[in-house]
Amino acid sequence: MEPLPVSRALDPDRLRDRLRTLDPVAATAGPAEILVVRAPGRVNLIGEHTDYNDGFVMPAAIGLEIRLAVLPTDDRRVAITLDDTGETRDLDLDAIGPPSGSWIDYVAGTAWALAADGRPMTGFRGVLASTLPRGAGLSSSAALEMAAALALLGPDDAGPPEPRALAGQRAENGFVGVQSGVMDQFASAAGVADHAVLLDCRSLEWRAVPLPLSECALVVCHSGSSRRLETSAYNQRRAECDRAVAAIATLDPSVRSLRDVDEALLEAAWDRMDPVAARRARHIVEENARVLATERALAAGDLAEVGRLFAASHASLRDLFEVSSPELDALVEIATSVEGVAARLTGAGFGGSTVNLVRRHRVAALREAVEHDYPARTGLTPTVLEVDAVAGASFVAG
Repeated sequence: MEPLPVSRALDPDRLRDRLRTLDPVAATAGPAEILVVRAPGRVNLIGEHTDYNDGFVMPAAIGLEIRLAVLPTDDRRVAITLDDTGETRDLDLDAIGPPSGSWIDYVAGTAWALAADGRPMTGFRGVLASTLPRGAGLSSSAALEMAAALALLGPDDAGPPEPRALAGQRAENGFVGVQSGVMDQFASAAGVADHAVLLDCRSLEWRAVPLPLSECALVVCHSGSSRRLETSAYNQRRAECDRAVAAIATLDPSVRSLRDVDEALLEAAWDRMDPVAARRARHIVEENARVLATERALAAGDLAEVGRLFAASHASLRDLFEVSSPELDALVEIATSVEGVAARLTGAGFGGSTVNLVRRHRVAALREAVEHDYPARTGLTPTVLEVDAVAGASFVAG
């Protein structure tokens, strides 16, 4: 089946018609009865693995997204059909049950977390379309959770984005089993058009950071090597950070997370940590500082400094946190050989994508270099995507 053009794939009227065609319950529903929700993916400019350490992150919601056309129902049953394959999965809101190992777990986990919060939910019949590539490190799972939260809560009870983001994080941690932080869900829920979001993952205080989009494009390069957190070393990295915290706390009992550690305390406690935990801690302490420095550099229009900070972040993720890969390293090396490009891996690593802030007149040169050099170095086919920074999850008007 030939994929639809992006604009057609996400067209709300087409999705409403598709739902009426696929689901007998929705067959006679009028256009006004079928709601459409959207939730974007995200690219993280800088601040990797800092979120579950109560630190700082700087993601942006992007114009690759999930859309759900939903008909609310009174039967407490959720049934979703994938637009592209016709596969249908369902769940009972009153008997969610254990994870099944499929994509519906992100919906079920979100319902499980919202129920624990005492939020009123309604069942629905839905059809799901997506322009987000799975396994690209662009948070397709968080986008599905945030779309599901809106569909389950409805427009009258959706409320502010922060509680929905926290429910999505608990779905990942307590239901799916990935011990992630709140960054992905927060970016999808609370993104701001043409901006990144600087988020304090401890307090959830945040501010919009203007991006220099008149001068630069935001470009994602997908390595063609998919990321799968459930089977990766992601949870192991979190345990290693916890081990570092425990060791540092023997010197300073006020330390609750690596957010509480500065360079001086890190050096003082270095010999108390095992070598692996020490390397992980150094990355987190230095990465938190890089996030704040990147905000300052963007405000000053110092794109050369942004490039240096991106490069330092990638090197730290490669050498200290050890979550890069030969494919991601190759993408960064090729990108930074092009003048006017800042590049680093984005997302948790272990495959996926790089983020690139590119002078607009150099986008074509970046694309040419990646598409020419990367397959020869890796045997894989890259995907180069120029993306917009967009607003967070919402109901689609019309």
